[in-house]
Amino acid sequence: MILYHGSTVEVQQPRILKSEIGRDFGFAFYTTDIRTQAERWARRRAMIESRRTKIEVQPVVSVYEWDEDAAKHLRLLRFDGAGMDWLELVVACRSRTDYSHDYDIVEGKIANDNVGETVSYVMQGIMRREDAIERLRFEQINNQIAFCTEASLYTLHFQNSYICGSVKP
Repeated sequence: MILYHGSTVEVQQPRILKSEIGRDFGFAFYTTDIRTQAERWARRRAMIESRRTKIEVQPVVSVYEWDEDAAKHLRLLRFDGAGMDWLELVVACRSRTDYSHDYDIVEGKIANDNVGETVSYVMQGIMRREDAIERLRFEQINNQIAFCTEASLYTLHFQNSYICGSVKP
C-alpha cells in the first residue's frame, strides 16, 4: 500500500517524535493513504513555519510503500469509523501526553478541526460521548495510519518525495 506523509522536509527515515501536545493515536509517525490529505498537511506545516521564520517554505510530501505482510506480526488496531472505541482512544491520547497503548500501528479517522472541536467538548465534559458519536456521523473524516513503535517503522519503505507548492510569509 502507498502511504504519504506531509511535512516541510523529505523524510527518508521516519522517526517517532514527542511533543508537548497529545496526538490522536499518541506519539507516532503519522501517514495517510490519501495523497491530497498529505498535501494539505504539508501546506499547513509550511504555512506555520513560514509565519514563524518569515521566510518562504516549501511543503514536501514523502511517499512510502507500506509492507503490510511484514506488519502482520505486529499489533495493529484498525478503526472502521468514528465509533465509541475510536473516540475513547483519541480522548485518552489527546488529554494525557503520558498515555500509552499497546499497539504498534493504529489506523483510523483523523480528528480534523471540526472533529477536533467535538473531541475537545468531550474532553472538557461539555458533551457526552454518545452525543459526540452522533454528531461525528455527519462529518467527512479522512484517514490516518500511525506508526507508534520503532518496530512498526521498519515496515515503511521510502519511495520518493515531491514539493507541492511554496508558502510565503
